Amino acid sequence: MKLIVAIVHDTATEAISHALTSANLRVTQIASTGGFLRRGHSTLLIGLEDHLVEDALKIIREKAAAPVESEEKKAVIFVLKVDQYTHF
Repeated sequence: MKLIVAIVHDTATEAISHALTSANLRVTQIASTGGFLRRGHSTLLIGLEDHLVEDALKIIREKAAAPVESEEKKAVIFVLKVDQYTHF
């Protein structure tokens, strides 16, 4: 099991979330600011099986908004190994 933590532009959040849920992936959105991208961003938490990681990353890459400034990134993505998962 993996957890994708994706920090994306607010303008792309809806498109990314919709595309991920259309692919039957669960997404939790958190409004965020900070040192990586600094303004108008959301953090998406996506828990999924290992074999679905590349599919999710492809969706995020396709739906991420173009940066406003040339040096700005479209998204910052972390893929973390999940040792234990409990759903109740």
